[in-house]
Amino acid sequence: MINFKKITLKNGLRFIYNIDKSTPLVAFNIMYNVGSKNEKTDKTGLAHFFEHLMFSGTPDIDDFDYYTQICGGDNNAFTNNDNTDFYLTLPAENLEMAFCLEADRMNNLSITKQKFSTEKKVVIEEFKETTLNVPYGEMWHVLSEMSYTKHPYMWPTIGKNIQDIEKMNLEDVMEFYSDFYVPENAIIAVSGNFDEETILGYLEKWFGNIQKKSSNNVDLDIEPKQDSFKQKTIVSDVPSNAIYLAFHVDGRNGKNYYIQDLISDILGRGRSARLYQNLVKKNQLFTEIHAYMTGTNDPGLLIIEGLVNDGIYIAKAENALFSELEKLKTELISDEELTKLKNKMINQLAFEELNILYKAMNLCQFESIGNIDMINSQMEYYQDVNQEQIKKESNELFKLTNCSKLIYKKEK
Repeated sequence: MINFKKITLKNGLRFIYNIDKSTPLVAFNIMYNVGSKNEKTDKTGLAHFFEHLMFSGTPDIDDFDYYTQICGGDNNAFTNNDNTDFYLTLPAENLEMAFCLEADRMNNLSITKQKFSTEKKVVIEEFKETTLNVPYGEMWHVLSEMSYTKHPYMWPTIGKNIQDIEKMNLEDVMEFYSDFYVPENAIIAVSGNFDEETILGYLEKWFGNIQKKSSNNVDLDIEPKQDSFKQKTIVSDVPSNAIYLAFHVDGRNGKNYYIQDLISDILGRGRSARLYQNLVKKNQLFTEIHAYMTGTNDPGLLIIEGLVNDGIYIAKAENALFSELEKLKTELISDEELTKLKNKMINQLAFEELNILYKAMNLCQFESIGNIDMINSQMEYYQDVNQEQIKKESNELFKLTNCSKLIYKKEK
């Protein structure tokens, strides 16, 4: 059980705090409700690009990392489809520095033409290194575009193409900053060793007077239900033939999300999972294989990806993979297997409850989907899943019409 309190400032900023006296540290997490899904179709990659630019400095604090380090802390950030997240961990006695640093760059970020140009080059190189110059690098671009026809999940966080990044200008990023980096679009969660009166004083001192307002009112397109099987084959200079399957699933608030998440674990959670045991270890059809949920706020995907063993026909490996899915549709999972999966999940959640950074991140995450109390009920949701639900949901989930298949074939 994670005990927390939540308040909302007059400017719309939401603040959540969890007091944990067992540690000398504090974790400070600020999440902005902006990800790649909030981008315009001709300006993709902007959310990730702006994550980089948030470290550009301000007139008062020119080097964010330096001031974090001199007070004994460390920081990092990430961007995904739904959110951009910045986090710091530092000694409790230096907690005010986190408030100072994050409030300053929310309100006073300074991006010069030189810093903009430098960071653009960095992001372009990242695009090349992760997408253009590695085997299977464009997989997410292709599979996302196959799986989504309207919703902006149809492009990955890095951007739809490198040209979108190349043509960005300083005006684009400053408009993005004005639209999304405002109090009403931010959630702060702090977990660690502090007292309530002090932290509420820091909050009001540093964030209470920020009056920036967003002018962005864009509604996202709703993705229609997929009603036909989609498939594509790419012949490329890759080390192994590969199979990627994408099945549509619920978003984080969906009624069947926790059933679907356990199904992905049955198939692909580590080396004890079915796909590894049967298709890698026993029959040696794949060299590696994984299954996982994208875990997005809006309806997402369950992904299965496998590298086919040399000398094995792709069709044979694919048939064996679909046979494993068919078993979940026709046979009840055993009590022993289900209990083992639930215990793994419960252990993971229990570990996260002990880690102040995970607690701060998860508090922001559940608040962002409008259901913060779920942080203390998700364990119960997993515990309530039964064999009949898994079988029933597998029959809905693994319909061929709900599937997009991408095949990579080695060049001869």
